[in-house]
Order: sequence, then structure tokens, then C-alpha cells
Amino acid sequence: MSERKNGLTYADAGVDIDAGNALVEKIKPLVRSTRRPGADGEIGGFGGLFDLKAAGFSDPVLVAANDGVGTKLKVAIEAGIHATVGIDLVAMCVNDLVVQGAEPLFFLDYFATGKLDPDQGAAIVSGIAEGCRQAGCALIGGETAEMPGLYAAGDYDLAGFAVGAAERGNLLPAGGLDDGDVILGLSSSGLHSNGFSLVRHIVGRSGAAWSDPAPFAEETTLAEALLTPTRIYVRPLLRAIRETGAIKALAHITGGGFPENIPRVLPADRSAQIDLDAIQPPPVFGWLAGEGGVAEREMLRTFNCGVGMVAVVPAAEAALVAAILQEEGETVVPIGRIIPREDGGVIYRGSLEL
Repeated sequence: MSERKNGLTYADAGVDIDAGNALVEKIKPLVRSTRRPGADGEIGGFGGLFDLKAAGFSDPVLVAANDGVGTKLKVAIEAGIHATVGIDLVAMCVNDLVVQGAEPLFFLDYFATGKLDPDQGAAIVSGIAEGCRQAGCALIGGETAEMPGLYAAGDYDLAGFAVGAAERGNLLPAGGLDDGDVILGLSSSGLHSNGFSLVRHIVGRSGAAWSDPAPFAEETTLAEALLTPTRIYVRPLLRAIRETGAIKALAHITGGGFPENIPRVLPADRSAQIDLDAIQPPPVFGWLAGEGGVAEREMLRTFNCGVGMVAVVPAAEAALVAAILQEEGETVVPIGRIIPREDGGVIYRGSLEL
């Protein structure tokens, strides 16, 4: 019989509890920076707390959303750039809350990796904290999982969970979409966090390295350009919702683009007519279409093509809503209108300038 070896530890199996504790200490100041009315606790407990009354709500309906960053993470991992994907994580969740008229209240994250690097983890959480500050929500907790054997060396994954609230009766879509209602497009910051499996395929075929100058933005590297964080539309939209009462519906343009996301807020008897000539796609989309030979319709159902959010408003209120959004730093363009139902929820006119 062989002699049994003694003294094995969890670290010998690849899980470093000390590294996890070091990460928690590094991120505590980041978490504190996201405090808001209703959330002022420290991380480290078994659950995060939020006080709806302290946040100013009287008869709230809670709205929840969760999402990830997808294979955009592979670009971050391969390029060694980790400080912005946390913004993407928050954005993908909170933008889904505000389209329902909800104010994001708090956020929790899940970070899973094969080998925990406290500095890398802190960089990721710094992005999450920045996203929470932009959205006005508190980072009240999360989970870090070190799982050797499940994730390859250097790989990690992120998931985010956000909860918001709206006073009862104030949820969107509000209904009553009428013929002639204007569709306003809010510009995206770039690719946001969708379509990256196709992006990576095109980059691989092009032979470009992540450190090369971006063909469509030579002042930055290809990786930096593609990792431009998803725009967070929360504060401008909440102001426009509350000050005008004119926004009937909002749609977050994520995976599936226009044809999948706009119909989610349309009644059965209405379609959205989109004027593609009114949209000015950022250069990254033209490069992807040209380098990959991607047809316009495929671009429209894979990417946001320069419009990250749309708002449906009465024609008489369109200028007011656009002015408020522009005061908050948004680029806003009328890109279409509501029409009687035709075949398909989204009808295109014109063409994209790719």
C-alpha cells in the first residue's frame, strides 16, 4: 500500500482563497464610490441590501434584467485590456431597465475565472463601478468564482444583474402608438456588445493584430477601438421621460438589431418605417461590412449600425424630447415613423452609407 501524502490545500487544487480576499480589499473603495440613496452598506455580507423608501419611491414596481458581455471578452482577454468591459456589463443591463421606464437602483456582478489575478479582477470591477456611477445605481454585491479546469488559463466570464423601479402606472411602453409618431435614434458609441463572434471572425480573416492601428481609426489600436464601451443612456432618458411625459416607447438596439428589437414595443397593428438614409454609421461598421463582405440586411440584424437606442414620441413633441436628450450629451436624429401594419414589424426606406 502506498503511503498517503498529507498537507494538501485548496490552493494546491488551484483555488487561492487569499487572492480572493485580496481582491475584495482592492474593490471596496470602488464599491463605496457607487453609493446612492437606498444603498450605503459594505460588501462582504451574505446579501446586499436596498431601501426603496429611502430611494424616494411610494408605490414602486420592480424591474429586473440580467446580461453578459459575450465574446467581446475574448478581445479584452487577448489584448490584455480589462478596464472597460465592466462598463459594457452594466450598460447591457441598465439600458434594458430604462426602456421600461425604470430607474436602475442596484447592480450585482458574477466574475468567473480559471486563475484569480487580483489586479486583473480589480481592473474589471473598476469598469463595473464606473458603469454604475454613469447609471446612478449602487454596486451592492457580487460573486467571484475561481474554477481551474473549467476555464482555460487567462480566460474569464462576466454576468450582471440589475434591479430598477418605476412608480406604478409609469412603466413603458405606454401604449397608444399612433400613425405618424416619430422614431428618434440615439447614436451608439460603436459596436457596443453585440456581434463580436462575427467581428472576431472578420478580424481573423483580415490578418490584423489587436495591437495594429485600427483601419477605421488609426489614432488608436484595433483592440482599443473595438472595445469602446457601450453607451449608457439612463440619465438622459430618465430626464426626458420625467420632464416631458411624451416618450411612448423605447427600444434598446442590441443583438438582433432593428428587426428584432423595435417590434418588441410595437402593437400588433403598427409597423416602424426606418429611413436608413438618415443614419450615419460610424466607420467601424463600414470597415466590417467591406472587409467581411457583409450585406446590409445582415449588418442591420447583427449590429446597431450607429443607433443604440430608439424612442417613439408624438410628432408634436419630437423636437422637445430631442432637445432635452441633446442637452444631456446625446446625438439624436429622427430616423423614422410609426405606420399602419405592413409585412414585418420594421420597414426600411433608403440604404445605409457603409
